[in-house]
Amino acid sequence: MSSSTAFPGQSPLAETAPLSLCAREPHVPADRLVAEMVPPPRFDSVRFDTYVPDPNQPSQSEAVTVLSGFAAGLGGSHATGAGRRKWFGGKKPAAPAGPRGVYLDGGYGVGKTHLLASLWHATPAEPALKAFGTFVELTNLVGALGFQQTVRTLSGHRLLCIDEFELDDPGDTVLVSSLLSRLVENGVALAATSNTLPGKLGEGRFAAADFLREIQGLSSHFRPLRIDGEDYRHRGLPEAPAPYADEQVTRAAYATPGASLDDFPGLLAHLAKVHPSRYGALTDDIGAVCLTGVTAVPDQSTALRLVVLADRLYDREVPVLASGLPFDRLFSDEMLNGGYRKKYFRAISRLTALARDAKGLVTQ
Repeated sequence: MSSSTAFPGQSPLAETAPLSLCAREPHVPADRLVAEMVPPPRFDSVRFDTYVPDPNQPSQSEAVTVLSGFAAGLGGSHATGAGRRKWFGGKKPAAPAGPRGVYLDGGYGVGKTHLLASLWHATPAEPALKAFGTFVELTNLVGALGFQQTVRTLSGHRLLCIDEFELDDPGDTVLVSSLLSRLVENGVALAATSNTLPGKLGEGRFAAADFLREIQGLSSHFRPLRIDGEDYRHRGLPEAPAPYADEQVTRAAYATPGASLDDFPGLLAHLAKVHPSRYGALTDDIGAVCLTGVTAVPDQSTALRLVVLADRLYDREVPVLASGLPFDRLFSDEMLNGGYRKKYFRAISRLTALARDAKGLVTQ
């Protein structure tokens, strides 16, 4: 929408009607879904030489050395040689010997995602032959393309990086383990970080033994790489900013180029109509997300969809301005104490950060 209608009290020349996420129903072709599996914009410029190891933690320097060598070793011809041609009758190549994957095992804030993205950037292959995504994005890709098509699509890749490998859903774990087994057979190298298991939220690190046990037959393909260190981020993030009034949010939406404006319950209902693999496209060209009437999320299915949207907004650094409940009251105590609590705490943290980023949109 590009109407020049002004919000009451503002100059008509300065106002443009905001966009609406609820008016968008993106249809994303399969090739775009895969092409967008790259490190998030906030990790565009990270490299191994921008990672600053703690001199008191030698495992950090060792991780850089090992990962740099791993990346360099992926510069030869891909194990599938003719790549996707084997799907049309070509001879299937032998899988390479030895570990074809690395698992970054460390606590919060030691820079695992920085290192994983640096590995992606350092691997000497064109971007079309490398993929980077979270565990959720990978399961969403399978949901959008189907298992066999996902295998065919990724089998010609040199490297697949999986950030935040999640073990809180046994079905998804089995699905992704099966997918990775097929990809390893076709010569794709793997790299992963992982989240904590349910019941271990307060623990600082995820044990490699747990990860290797859960992926079962894949364990021989991963070399665990422990990264010790203190959380470089500020622990105990401040409480979510107090919400604004509906009128302030609406005024900011009209005054901010590229902003969207939606009623929160309406947006939650709309997310149920859009496949989570398309949530990134849902936010294309959005400069800020403005939400009125934020309420507690009514059920777990809705909550998990909101988690995915929060991840995509955070990846794209889109500020979020809202009225209604503060973001730290989105999820019920039952949700925050259940098996998916890690996801919900992550969503709260990320939405809170984006809410802080949105403060400058409001004129008092």
